[in-house]
Amino acid sequence: MADYDVLVIGGGPGGYTAAIRAAQLGLKTGLVEREHLGGICSNWGCIPTKTLLHSASMLDQSRRFGDYGLDLEGPVSPNIDAMIERSRGVAERMAGGVAVLLRKNKVDVIWGEARLVGAGEVEVLAMQKPAVKPQAPKPKGVKPAGRYTADHIVLATGARPRSLPGLEPDGERIWTYFEALKPAAIPDSLIIVGSGAIGIEFASFYASVGAEVTIVELEERILPAEDAEISLFMRKALEKRGIAVRTGVAAEAVKNGKSGVSITLAAGDTITAERVISAVGVVANTEGLELEGAGVDLSDGVVAIDEFGRTTAPGIWAIGDVTGAPMLAHKAEHQARSCAEAIAGQAAHGLERGRIPRCTYCDPQVASVGLTEAQAVDAGRDIRVGTFPFLANGKAIAMGADQGLAKVVFDAGSGELLGAHLAGPEVTEIIQGFVTAMQMEATEAELFDVVYPHPTISEVLKEAALAAFGRAVNI
Repeated sequence: MADYDVLVIGGGPGGYTAAIRAAQLGLKTGLVEREHLGGICSNWGCIPTKTLLHSASMLDQSRRFGDYGLDLEGPVSPNIDAMIERSRGVAERMAGGVAVLLRKNKVDVIWGEARLVGAGEVEVLAMQKPAVKPQAPKPKGVKPAGRYTADHIVLATGARPRSLPGLEPDGERIWTYFEALKPAAIPDSLIIVGSGAIGIEFASFYASVGAEVTIVELEERILPAEDAEISLFMRKALEKRGIAVRTGVAAEAVKNGKSGVSITLAAGDTITAERVISAVGVVANTEGLELEGAGVDLSDGVVAIDEFGRTTAPGIWAIGDVTGAPMLAHKAEHQARSCAEAIAGQAAHGLERGRIPRCTYCDPQVASVGLTEAQAVDAGRDIRVGTFPFLANGKAIAMGADQGLAKVVFDAGSGELLGAHLAGPEVTEIIQGFVTAMQMEATEAELFDVVYPHPTISEVLKEAALAAFGRAVNI
């Protein structure tokens, strides 16, 4: 008899969700973790970055108190040590909360690094020194390293920062998000290589706290995964904040010196800054697991799975970043529930990758779901496109945050909502309106009939949909 019905490797958003859901379904469950419960998301990604970005937002708001009729004596300045202390405190609280949830659901936590050693068997090795210093202490009551057997093994090992040749992080001058979240001081100047969500969020934060920021992007536009119209809007918005943007250029040579880092661009010029953040994406953590020997197929560096997380090896499942793009916590959590329910023989719902929202928490925020306009055209769809500016939204005007854009893409024949793309205040909160509409297979007719509260930012959803069919009133 196996030690566990389900043994999960990795304690991030996907891993701990899978473990808890499996336990809720009556399965004896264990979870192996080598560094920190909550994973990168809670400890070094989603949560601490948003904490810092909220501090930056409060700082930016304070600089505009006069615009809101408020008198403030003296300028407000950032206290970076206090910002970081608060951010790390929030991260530690999240990690501690995961430990409580696992105990509450009677999930055994096994501390160490796992590898597959046979059919249904995992060897857990004690970690002498973790790759990343844990934010929270090891939880109490963990089981020791050793060999454990399970009927089902779930791989949820996540991902780590990608390293480019010549731009290898050194922890001093060239940073990943680990160092960027805990700087000893705010650099006077900063180059960020890569303009996906991670790069743009750090550009936004460091610009707010006083650094001179330059973004370098290989693609022709920033936020290349977003709709082209949103990318253009965001470039103008960031440049208005004083952030320099260089697109369509590669970093060909990097010289790391005692006083700073110089990067020679393919365009021929050289830019220099005190620090560099490498934000060129992440790669799946598949090394050391002995996956090939277990019969687990790897495709392009990630684990190949079906819609419920089954791998090519019987009894082995995988979820989250280790299964490839999009590498997002909410995708991992959804996969985790589907996987656990499939293992338990429940009616599980597979992942609809085209309905996963994407959010970037910069200033202004960016959020989207589904196809961009270009993707819909490339797919051969006959489309209707509607846009609505936040300049015409009463709540945005009242907030003094009227710079934004809402864009929707519909199938012209059926009225199917194919995609939605937003840039502006609080759009990471309101995008779920469009996500829900897509999941419910709503057409433009249903969206027209929804009554939106007034005045709210969410009214831009209705207005953009109306605009796509020539029915907008407020523009």
